[in-house]
Amino acid sequence: MKCPFCGFLEDKVVDSRESKEAESIRRRRECLKCGKRFTTYERIDEIPYMVVKKDGRREKFDRQKVLNGLLRACEKRPVPISKLEQIVNEAESFVIESPERERKTSEVGELIMSRLRRYDKVAYVRFASVYLDFKDVQEFMSELKDLVKTKEPETKPAKAAPKESRSTQ
Repeated sequence: MKCPFCGFLEDKVVDSRESKEAESIRRRRECLKCGKRFTTYERIDEIPYMVVKKDGRREKFDRQKVLNGLLRACEKRPVPISKLEQIVNEAESFVIESPERERKTSEVGELIMSRLRRYDKVAYVRFASVYLDFKDVQEFMSELKDLVKTKEPETKPAKAAPKESRSTQ
């Protein structure tokens, strides 16, 4: 295993654990050159699950590609990596649960956007701007207006106006 910090090829395994679902093995490793620790995951390589792109091409589902997109969208945002991993896990499960062993990227993208929208609206807009491939500023503004509309009902119950009127009586 290549060290992600210095590129050295030799390491030692410090700890190994099965995941909760026993679908993968988590290994904690230590580089024998720089001494830094990193984590690897081992999974069984089965028949690949596919995603169907907008143009009809089929491509193997790639967890890392999804995570990289989320990391870019969440750059400098307060979204914990554990939430991003959870979104990637949900997207992967969604593809795996398909009876045809494939899903449309539009379905996967919608799932990812709905989850990201819960955690961070700015990250959602960043992801949506790439994923939805807005043709012009009007499409982008339309999406922002929809986001603001859905945000308003969430904030209205939090207003203290009714409580203030009761407390002043």
